[in-house]
Amino acid sequence: GGSQIQDKLATKITPAARRLAQIEVAPASRREVDVEIETVGALAVDESRLATISAYIDGRVEKMFADYTGVRVAKNDHLANLYSPSLYAAQVEYLQSSRALRQMNDRTLEAVRETQQTLVKNSRQKLIELGMTEEQIKELEESESAKSRLTIYSPIGGTVLQKLVKEGDYVKAGDPIYQIADLSTVWLMLELFPEEASRIRFGQQVEAEVQSMPDEVFMGRVAFIDPTVNSQTRTVGVRVEFLNLQGKLRPGDYATATIYIPVGSQGEVYDSMLAGKWISPMHPQIIRDEPGDCPICGMDLVPTSEYGFSEEPIERPESLVVPRSAVLMAGDDSVVYVEKEKGVFEIRPVTMGPILEEEIVILSGLEEGEQVAVSGNFLIDSQMQLEGKPSLIDVSRAVEIQAEQKTDGPLDLSELILTTYDGDTGKRLEALYTAYLPVQQQLADDKAVSEEAASGLRAAAESLVNDEQLEGDLQDLANEIASASEHLHHMEIAKARESFKPISHAVLRLARQARGSGAEEDYIHFYCPMVEGGGGDWLQATEPLLNPYWGSEMLHCGENVESLEAMKK
Repeated sequence: GGSQIQDKLATKITPAARRLAQIEVAPASRREVDVEIETVGALAVDESRLATISAYIDGRVEKMFADYTGVRVAKNDHLANLYSPSLYAAQVEYLQSSRALRQMNDRTLEAVRETQQTLVKNSRQKLIELGMTEEQIKELEESESAKSRLTIYSPIGGTVLQKLVKEGDYVKAGDPIYQIADLSTVWLMLELFPEEASRIRFGQQVEAEVQSMPDEVFMGRVAFIDPTVNSQTRTVGVRVEFLNLQGKLRPGDYATATIYIPVGSQGEVYDSMLAGKWISPMHPQIIRDEPGDCPICGMDLVPTSEYGFSEEPIERPESLVVPRSAVLMAGDDSVVYVEKEKGVFEIRPVTMGPILEEEIVILSGLEEGEQVAVSGNFLIDSQMQLEGKPSLIDVSRAVEIQAEQKTDGPLDLSELILTTYDGDTGKRLEALYTAYLPVQQQLADDKAVSEEAASGLRAAAESLVNDEQLEGDLQDLANEIASASEHLHHMEIAKARESFKPISHAVLRLARQARGSGAEEDYIHFYCPMVEGGGGDWLQATEPLLNPYWGSEMLHCGENVESLEAMKK
């Protein structure tokens, strides 16, 4: 039947036609793959390192020490002197109330002393509210001389972005005088399409080339991904933080950002760079091997696993790729033509992953090493149409023929991905597989299934049906097992063996996808092609093969399909 099916899915191209159509082939290969996102954005000031210095009191700007825009200042540098009569009056009030308190002796009434202490405390607080520092108040206390001028100090180190007043200007309380930014880190503001933004994660590394310095590459990390889509532009804002200790990056400059996103074998985004690390939730440049505090904001570092990164560094997966020209696409359908033997090309529907610059990731439908047509494949497709065979415009027929082909072999579990489960869920999964084995053994021994074995299997399956830790399709598999095993112990052997098929198929699918985290035992997938109606698959813990569908009649008939491993290795 195999060659007949192949004839339905393939066409033969003569050497002369092949040369004329310039048909060439290339192998499907596995390699590490990166999806590359490139976009342009503008550098901006880090808002968390921006300070506006305002007047605390009404007064006149008498002297400006930071006297031009762009000047660098250090933390606690003096910026300006402000002349203020109200400040002078407040200082006099504080000195007088302090002096009066000191002059009180033991004979002073306690109530009077407490009132005076409150006056001193309130007048001192007033000085702080008018902008005086603790050091300035201490100086005032030592000199006992009121001053009408207040020196304003810089709360942060950085660059003066704006000088908002001039010497001699009068200001009111709250009027801004300077705007200062610490440019030791800067932001790059990007706009990405939602499908691109969905692949980006907090902390991911970004390369940038700045327009004014085309030969230099700067490395930053994603600091924020907007949770909403801009309704006007249909884009998602992404903010990248760059260290700028040398001051080369200037806010306002344009930069081209490139983000390399490693892709796993099933097209999932994968990144091992931050596996098992700790990161600052506000400053993604702060990455540590151990928990601790962020040296910038003081917040607790959080495990990178909270942002979707692996807890343990794992080997970088490889993806199956073919040249872009190999894949023919029409709507949601995509096919390649595989050269099965010299000049014989078979249509193969495939599921595509990310489309790269020169290649396409193939998720299913193709095997590594298979030769695919990379040029002249439209001619092959036209030839298939002329012969009345499945083609790009009729992919569903090819899928139906492939499905017919698949019934002739063992259950295909190759596309299922193993996940391990902790706690009670993991224990219940392993209990199910353990409960399945006595049923298989009894049928192989030509015995009817015992009530103990059937009810044990059913109870183990039912315990997983509503387990919220499991995906819905896994719960459905558990439900199939529970239903099929309900009357197993009442059946004659022939009937029990027929019911054993769906149980085994569901158990195999479960065991291929879901294991307990502490499980150590590998299972074996066996298959017997002689089982009537096909579907002769079952699970065993060990060799030798013991056929539950034939028992002593053909006890060792079948084949070892694959080992179902207990955990990812």
